[in-house]
Amino acid sequence: MSIRRTGGRRLTRTAIGVAALAAGTLTLADTGAAAPAPTPHTLTSSSASKLARTLTAGPENGTAGAYYDSTARKLVVNVLDDDAADRVRDAGAEPRHVEHSRAQLKNVQESLGERAVPGTARGVNPKLNKVVVTADSTVRGAALNRLERDVAAQDGKAVLRRTAGTFRSLLSGGDAIYSSEGRCSVGFNVVKDGRPYFLTAGHCAALSGATWSETEGGPVVGEVDDYRFPGNDDALVEYTAEVAHPSEVNLYDGSAQPISDAREAVVGERVRRSGSTTQVHDGTVQALDASISYPEGDVHGLIQTDVCAEPGDSGGSLFADTSALGLTSGGSGDCSVGGETFFAPVPDALDHYGAEIG
Repeated sequence: MSIRRTGGRRLTRTAIGVAALAAGTLTLADTGAAAPAPTPHTLTSSSASKLARTLTAGPENGTAGAYYDSTARKLVVNVLDDDAADRVRDAGAEPRHVEHSRAQLKNVQESLGERAVPGTARGVNPKLNKVVVTADSTVRGAALNRLERDVAAQDGKAVLRRTAGTFRSLLSGGDAIYSSEGRCSVGFNVVKDGRPYFLTAGHCAALSGATWSETEGGPVVGEVDDYRFPGNDDALVEYTAEVAHPSEVNLYDGSAQPISDAREAVVGERVRRSGSTTQVHDGTVQALDASISYPEGDVHGLIQTDVCAEPGDSGGSLFADTSALGLTSGGSGDCSVGGETFFAPVPDALDHYGAEIG
């Protein structure tokens, strides 16, 4: 039995320039004109993620988020001053001057979260340089009026949008796993202290039980070691049966995607999700460090995407090439009409549980 889941050059004055001048030819070096600015490097999404972490690290470094332009294959970094712009440009990314700082937007996100009601989500969109507040179809009447006033009071730092359907944790992928109370999906196979485990959603452990099987009513193959929900949404399950646990994601076409590492997602990159209900779907990352208010409580630090998902896909893999990115948490809509889905970041789960992809 195999459970898959499964993570300028600068023109300088030279002898050539002097010779050209002697011959009566005017060169760029002779005019004193500034050298052209370096062009952004062509990057994969994985390289862009690493560069984004480097350029935006630290609380006060003149940057305000970053996103990946998948068409041009370049990293765009929001900057607040010319010094930051020079640093970003020299590193191979494209600087973009914006109005609002990262701290300002984070404060707005947290302030709006203090008055949040179920059915709403909040995330910083670096392309807009604003906090995007999303309300599902259950938010109406007085609650919607209050939300509209709260967003309007943020002095242009936030916008409100609606989404069809209802935000919910997707309990009912990767391969299916079953408990006595429902079905979820394996996220990624991992190793801790030399023993095999897998990651899945924390709400699966919190709402459905401690033991999991590969088939409905079948023998137990894993027991929950630890989980976080609400607040976070991840769980670590230890394999208790002799089953194959390759480091790969089921692509539901007879093949699998090998997973070799885990990394942070980057806004704008193309990603794929695998889950036991709707199998494989793709889309783009919309925001990082997003918060969502489920009926069971708030969850923070999520990856927000426009990838669809449905109940039973919970815990399933979000990945890009060989990199594990996230665990399916919840969202709205479905894979017939589309929707949006939120994912718990894998690197954070690995750090918390002391595990690694494997």
